[in-house]
Amino acid sequence: MNPLQEFQDRLGIHFNDISLLERAFIHRSYLNEHPKLGLEHNERIEFLGDAVLELVVTDFLYRTYPNPEGDLTNWRSALVKTESLATVAETLKISEYFKLSRGEAKGNARSHALISANAVEAIIGATYLDQGYDMAKKFITDHIISRLPEILETGTWMDPKSKFQEVAQERFGLTPNYKVMEEAGPDHDKIFTIGVYVGDSLYGKGSGSSKQAGQQEAAAAALEKLVQAKPVA
Repeated sequence: MNPLQEFQDRLGIHFNDISLLERAFIHRSYLNEHPKLGLEHNERIEFLGDAVLELVVTDFLYRTYPNPEGDLTNWRSALVKTESLATVAETLKISEYFKLSRGEAKGNARSHALISANAVEAIIGATYLDQGYDMAKKFITDHIISRLPEILETGTWMDPKSKFQEVAQERFGLTPNYKVMEEAGPDHDKIFTIGVYVGDSLYGKGSGSSKQAGQQEAAAAALEKLVQAKPVA
C-alpha cells in the first residue's frame, strides 16, 4: 500500500497521479542531500496552491460578507498566514510525510511552521492539478475557511496593536500610547525598544528594527499582561 493511502483516506481525496501529492511533501533541502533521485521539490506546486487558496478565500469572503475591503483583507490574511496554515498542517498530521534534510528536520519552531504552511499550499496545488478547482475549494473550505468563526470571535484577525487598542479602550476607557525607551546600534542597523502605556502604567515592551515593529511586539506583550490585568510597572 502507498504510504500516503491513509493520508488520502483522511482527506477524502484519492489522487489519480499520486506523484503530485508526493511532491507536495518534498522540501528543497531533501533534494540537496539526495540529488540523484530525480525528484522535484514542492516550491512550484506550492506557488500554484497559494494562488488557488487566495482566490477561494477571497471569493468566499466577498460573497458572504458585506464588510469593507479593509476587513476582508484582514480576515483573509488571518486565514492564510503561516501560523494558521501550520495549525491546519498539525491537525492533518502532515509532518509525518515530510521529506526534509537532517538539518531542516532539526530546525526551530518558526522554520517548521513555515515548512508546514508551505506544504498545505502545495497540497492545495496538487489537489487542483489532479482533481480540479471544486475539490481544491472543498479542501480549503473544510480545513481553512472553517476556522473563520473562531478567528472572528477571538479577534485574532487583528494585528496586536489594533487588538490591544480595542481591549484597552473597552477595559480602561483609555487609548494606549507608545514611547521609545531605547535606541541601540548604528543608524543602518538600529534596534528600537518601545514601551506601550495605558495612562501612566507600562503594559508591555517590544523591540524591532523599526518603531512600528517594536510597537507591534510591545502590544503583543501587553495583550498577555492584560489577561491578568496587571501592568508591567
